[in-house]
Amino acid sequence: MITIINGGTRGLGEAVAQRLAATEFTTGLVLTGRSSEIGGALAAELTDGGLDTIYVQADMSDPAAPGAIVDATIERFGAVHGVVNNAAITTRATLFTDTPEHVDRMLAVNLKGPYFLIQAAVRHMVEQGAGGSIVNVGSVVGHGGMPKLTAYAMTKSAVTAMTTNLAYGLMRHRIRVNQVNPGWMDTESEHRIQMEEDGQPENWRELAEPRLPFQRLVQPWEVANLIAFCLGPESGLLTGNHIDVDQTVQGGGAGGSNRPDPDDTVWP
Repeated sequence: MITIINGGTRGLGEAVAQRLAATEFTTGLVLTGRSSEIGGALAAELTDGGLDTIYVQADMSDPAAPGAIVDATIERFGAVHGVVNNAAITTRATLFTDTPEHVDRMLAVNLKGPYFLIQAAVRHMVEQGAGGSIVNVGSVVGHGGMPKLTAYAMTKSAVTAMTTNLAYGLMRHRIRVNQVNPGWMDTESEHRIQMEEDGQPENWRELAEPRLPFQRLVQPWEVANLIAFCLGPESGLLTGNHIDVDQTVQGGGAGGSNRPDPDDTVWP
């Protein structure tokens, strides 16, 4: 299985690449990202480990990026069977501070880029006639989210609608489309944003984790495991699904609160 990982050079994308490299069904990977130094190094590491991997430099806000990524994939491997749409920007802005430029870039990277990457890849999948599998990375923020993540929540809600729509439209071609929604995840990017944009101290994890039900943040490896499952053959006919990986239950709790309340009777 030849798979493109959009945003596959660090954080969750790197974890997905490492997980797919350990599967029997993965025969080649295409990693995309903006840093040629980081992406090239990871591609070389995976290739040295026995999995043919290439890196394609791409900024998903560039309309030409999706076509260039798929063209490079076909040129190197002759086929494309899977796509993992992971690249996204999560910069903060409320309704009162947002700008058209910020929203435009958010939509370009988080929604338009994945959509047109799917379009370019699916054209080859249909031509090949062997089906395919697509996994979109959404977010639990797509259910609503915090005020400072309004634009981000909008894009991830749109990804959910896109996943459902494409899953239905592409099933006749035996192309499956699923979505995985990470919660608050422990990545280098989140660490940077917590300090630079949210003004948190460097030890923000130590302060935040004791307040969470499982007393830790979501880890990239556990999200990567689910993405690999949804992408690969073990998930069978699974399509059109949206799976949250978070310590919340949407609609649960008094007043519809999605986090466990210590006063609920299920708690000691």
